[in-house]
Amino acid sequence: MKRRILIFALLFFLNKNFAQNEVKIEETKSLIKIEKTLKKWYESISIRGYAQFRYNRLLETNSKLGCEQCDRSWGNNGGFFFRRGRIIFSGQVHERVFIYIQPDFASSAGSTANQFFQIRDAYFDLSLDKDREFRFRIGQSKVPYGFENMQSSQNRIALDRSDGINSAVSNERDIGVFFYWATKGKRELFKKLIDEGLKGSGDYGLFGIGLYNGQTANRTEANNNQHIVARFTYPFEFKNGQIFEAGIQAYNGKFVVNTVSASSTGVKFENNTPEFLDQRVAASVMLYPKPFGFQAEYNFGRGPEFNVINKTIEETNLKGGYVQSMYMLNIKEQILIPFVKYHWYDGGKKHELDARSYDVNDLEIGVEWQPFKNFELVADYTISSRRYEDATLINNSQRGSLLRLQAQFNF
Repeated sequence: MKRRILIFALLFFLNKNFAQNEVKIEETKSLIKIEKTLKKWYESISIRGYAQFRYNRLLETNSKLGCEQCDRSWGNNGGFFFRRGRIIFSGQVHERVFIYIQPDFASSAGSTANQFFQIRDAYFDLSLDKDREFRFRIGQSKVPYGFENMQSSQNRIALDRSDGINSAVSNERDIGVFFYWATKGKRELFKKLIDEGLKGSGDYGLFGIGLYNGQTANRTEANNNQHIVARFTYPFEFKNGQIFEAGIQAYNGKFVVNTVSASSTGVKFENNTPEFLDQRVAASVMLYPKPFGFQAEYNFGRGPEFNVINKTIEETNLKGGYVQSMYMLNIKEQILIPFVKYHWYDGGKKHELDARSYDVNDLEIGVEWQPFKNFELVADYTISSRRYEDATLINNSQRGSLLRLQAQFNF
C-alpha cells in the first residue's frame, strides 16, 4: 500500500513539473515573437562601402587625349584622383520593404571642383509576396539597360564602362518606378554570382520594366514625356559549374538637350527644338569566369548628335559595344584576373556639351589583383583612338596610349 502511495505521489510531481515546463516554453516563444515585433527598423540596416583612387599619367603619349564621361583625370593637368567614394546604407526594414541609399563623396561638379556629396541611389523596394519574387522599385536607381551598366563599379574588372553602352544613361541612373520579377531560385543565383566574386551584375530580376524621367540622375525632368524601358535576362548553370547569362533590353523616350555652347558659336537645333527621339535596343552575353570568362554587348538606336559641318544638333543613328575576355586565377588566398577589352562607339552623347559627336576605338589590356577581399589593385594599359567634336572642339581627333592604375578599398 505504501509503495502505491509513493508511486502516485511521484507521478503527480512529475506531471506538475512537465505542465509547468510547457507553460515556460510557450512563454519563451511568446517573448521571442514580441522581441521580433519590437525590433526597430534601424537595427536591420547594414553599412558598407568602397573607394577608388586613380592615377592615369604613366606612359602617357598624348596629353590631349581625354574621356569626360569615364574619367575626368585623363590627360592634361590630370593627377591623383578619387574616382568614387561611396557608403551604402541598406536593409530589409520590413518583410515587404527594402531600402537602399548610396551617396557618393567623390562626385565632380566640374573640371576643377571635386569631392562633392551627391546621391547616387535612393530607392525603396516594395515586395508583393513573401518570397519577394515580385517587387516595385521606387526612387532613383539604375535604369535596367545593359549588363555592364547594371554591374557595380565595385565588381567590374575594367576601370570604366564602355562608351557604346554607357552613353545610353549617364551615371546609369534616373528617377522613376520599376517593376522586377525573378523566381526565388534565380534571385539566389544572382546573389551567388556576387558573393563568390564572379563579377555579377546584381539582382535586377529576370524581367524588368519601368518608367523614368529620361534626363539622367540628379537632373530635373525637362519635358512632359517619360522614358519606358524593358529588360529580360536569364542566367543558367551548367552541370560543370559554369554559369552563362544572356539578355536583351530596349528603351524609348524623348531627351531634351540642355547643355549647349554659347549662342555666339552658332549652334542650332534640327527642327528648332532641343527635344530629340532617344531610343535603343541592346543584346548582352556573359560567361562568368570559372576560370575563363567572356563578356560582350552591342546596342544601336537613334539620338541627338552634333554635326560639325553645319553646327547643328541632329537626330542620327548610333551604334557601339564591346567584347571582353578574362581569366580568374586563384593563388592560395589571392585572386589574379588578367583581361582584354575592346570597345567602340559611333554616335552622339546626349548628356554632354552640344550632344558631342564621337567615334571611339579603344583597346584595354590589364590585370586585377586581389591580395585580400578589402583591397584590389588594377593596372590597365589603354590604347585609344577618339574623335570627339562639339562647337568648341572642331576637327578634334586624338590618338594615344597610357597606363592607368586604380587602388580600390572595400569596407
